Amino acid sequence: MTKILTPQQLAPVMEIARELLPPGMELVVVDPTKPEFYDVAADAEYYLGSPRHGIGNEFFRAAPKLKLVQLTSAGYDRVDIEAARKAKVPVANNGGANSVAVAEHAVMLMLAVLKRLVYHHNNVAAGTWRAAGFATTRTYEVEGKRLGIVGLGNIGKKVARRVQGFDMDVRYYDILRLTEDQEDALGIRFALFTELLRTSDIVTLHVPLNDVTRKMMSTREFAMMKRGAILINTCRGPVVDEDALHQALTSGTIAAAGLDVMVEEPPKANHPLFSLPNVTLTPHSAGPTWDNWARVYRNGFDNIQRVEEGRAPFWVVPELRS
Repeated sequence: MTKILTPQQLAPVMEIARELLPPGMELVVVDPTKPEFYDVAADAEYYLGSPRHGIGNEFFRAAPKLKLVQLTSAGYDRVDIEAARKAKVPVANNGGANSVAVAEHAVMLMLAVLKRLVYHHNNVAAGTWRAAGFATTRTYEVEGKRLGIVGLGNIGKKVARRVQGFDMDVRYYDILRLTEDQEDALGIRFALFTELLRTSDIVTLHVPLNDVTRKMMSTREFAMMKRGAILINTCRGPVVDEDALHQALTSGTIAAAGLDVMVEEPPKANHPLFSLPNVTLTPHSAGPTWDNWARVYRNGFDNIQRVEEGRAPFWVVPELRS
């Protein structure tokens, strides 16, 4: 029986996992932060779960027979890549299982910010109908606005497809450029990073967190943006320098932000961004929709079966591809 370690999830999620579990495989539910993890990890061949609590040297020492760490997430910044390389264990993220959800969430945040959704909801719920005139509390349309997509992976491409229906003018920046016919198919064009910042009405971030992308949006970058521009971040909190963002939002350097992720999660009470009327926040909730749990486990089990059959896994993170 092939043993797969997995952290505890809510009961309905575990039901989905068990329904999809292939024959001949056993799911062993264990908390990687608890001592009992070491009791069951010694003969486990796979890990299927989140890297939320960190995956490093100690993890790999406890599970010397591991053939694959299969993440349920797209992000892998809490995996110690050097430890995985030393242990000779491939690490795979989840093959775009949450890419539809995150792309939709990014578009939702764009609309929520431009339409002042939270402001209007709070006023109506408090008994105030049309709290301010439409000239002072301005809302905007997305049609004709330039969207700058930073990072054109699975999620960035899906954002580009979804905003086609809004007739937006879309530019992208990525270290890997598409061919011209691929750009034509998506209705987008490449821009240099600084050019994208200077010319976009909305900038949406879809990059992994690494040494290059950490604080890639800071004082210098915000100063390049249009004064009426908005920032959307649904990737990782530390990609944005929060102190610089607070300064940009309070000084009028940029107009507004929609954030699903923060540097510290959960953030401390009374975080400076909480008091700003031009910030819309969600609690890192873009990825896990009820629709995509089956996709997450289907991808995970398929990849585990591939390795069991002696084939190479899909979606190995770039740093570990050989």
